[in-house]
Amino acid sequence: MKKYFCLLLFTLLGFTGYLSAQSKPSFQSDIQTILNYDKIYAPPEHPILFIGSSSIRKWDDLESVFSKYVVLNRGFGGALTNDVTYYANKIIFPYHPRQIVIYVGENDLPDAGTTADIIFSRFKNLYATIRSQLPKVPIIYISIKPSPVREAFFAKAQQTNKLIKTFLATEKNTVFIDVYSLMLDKEGKPRRELFIGDMLHMNKKGYAIWEKVVEPHLVEK
Repeated sequence: MKKYFCLLLFTLLGFTGYLSAQSKPSFQSDIQTILNYDKIYAPPEHPILFIGSSSIRKWDDLESVFSKYVVLNRGFGGALTNDVTYYANKIIFPYHPRQIVIYVGENDLPDAGTTADIIFSRFKNLYATIRSQLPKVPIIYISIKPSPVREAFFAKAQQTNKLIKTFLATEKNTVFIDVYSLMLDKEGKPRRELFIGDMLHMNKKGYAIWEKVVEPHLVEK
């Protein structure tokens, strides 16, 4: 626990700066919609919780595809890594998940001032936040994917993936899943047939790849 406290302290100044730069927290309406939904439809107890940005939110058949595992989708579109951290007390901890699957980092890429090291630092802050209350819950991190529309940022994405993979290799109860390489063709270019028209979000073929590599790591009740 001391290690995660130190990690949180290490990144506190950067995260505080991120919040102070905003007039008000982003995605408040999205989060409130989720909370209102929970009041109408009680979420399952101790689910496998999928969190992150629109690649999670738009995984429309997530709960049916992984129905035998009892999963819960709490992604929200456009989220940066720090946004997921900020709302942890609303979209992570109240569900008492038995496992967490994370997809974050891709939306951090386009900002010119945000380096791979900064994205990695944000991820470590999210990880430490989770571990501060859920020290033993298994965590899966899905690597940043190679969305064709963001090809200009592929080098940054690859470096971020490498940093996170190396870090998680030293942590207990964690899995790093590399979807980046699986979504490239033989020439190393993104497989455009895996994406919808905006070349950012995936179609069924894209999600089929994710399903295949994620499922072996899911924990049954």
